Amino acid sequence: MDPREVLLSVENLHKTFPVYKGIFRREVARVFAVGGVSFDIYPQETVGIVGESGCGKSTLGKTIMRLYDADKGSVKFRGQDLGALKGAALREMRRHIQMIFQDPLNSLNARFTVSDVIKEPFDIHGMRASRAEMKERIQELLNTVGLHHRSANRYPHEFSGGQCQRIGIARALALRPSLLICDEPVSALDVSIQSQVINLLLRLQDELKLSYIFIAHDLTVVRHVSDRVIVMYLGEVVEYSTSEALYDSPYHPYTKALISAIPTISAEKTQRHPLVGEIPSPMQPPSGCRFHTRCPFAEKRCSAEKPELRVIDGDSQHVVACHFAEKLAGASS
Repeated sequence: MDPREVLLSVENLHKTFPVYKGIFRREVARVFAVGGVSFDIYPQETVGIVGESGCGKSTLGKTIMRLYDADKGSVKFRGQDLGALKGAALREMRRHIQMIFQDPLNSLNARFTVSDVIKEPFDIHGMRASRAEMKERIQELLNTVGLHHRSANRYPHEFSGGQCQRIGIARALALRPSLLICDEPVSALDVSIQSQVINLLLRLQDELKLSYIFIAHDLTVVRHVSDRVIVMYLGEVVEYSTSEALYDSPYHPYTKALISAIPTISAEKTQRHPLVGEIPSPMQPPSGCRFHTRCPFAEKRCSAEKPELRVIDGDSQHVVACHFAEKLAGASS
């Protein structure tokens, strides 16, 4: 049992979206975006969330932020149930949990100067200050993310993608949050710029004692930044462990496939587990194990019985949802 105080606790979180049809907007189906996700985050920890596009990673992050209301389950921040908050109480909570978005430029208001972008959170939360104090705070934030104070009077379109993401990070830090939800923060950037932004986030975490939920589909990046990693498939968690254990000894066939797809320059031959087939529709997810339609090791039981997350080899830090996890452990790299 981890003796540290839990910063954020997500328990059995579900989120679906209705699909409407016709002029009367009749609901004909539901998209199952997030199904029964549970995990904890501790202070100054990074939890990575990985999976293919459409697996529910971003929806999970936005549901935690209450940008979407959950259908079921709970999110607690320092013991307070966020689902019960409304109005001013919800706004106050959002001072402590902020988000960095995937598209650096489109996440910034094109009509605002950089100064206005960073000042906006203070206005929303009624944190008044003199003009001199606000100017000093904006310059401090720009300096923190590696931008010159003269950037404050320019507009977002005048900056590169990497610089726009730095502005977005400065905005997220404005209210001194404890937790940042990073929704694929480097996927839209060039590789060389990605490393700069990643190093910036790591430095800020150390200096400001931040916790991160780091959402990405690039497993190399996630391994570099994360203490623990959650692997999602069609809205559900299929494996969850420390970063080192997950990458060195994956159990779930889906995790094995994702890791084996990581490019390598090593001359050493490794066994590959390529993904085959298309991702099933989230409106009609497969019965039993949702991965069984693409799993090379699937048996009859997999389509009939849903595997529950369970501890592997007595290690409470490593859980997996697969009927044959131990049997398949040797069929790895």
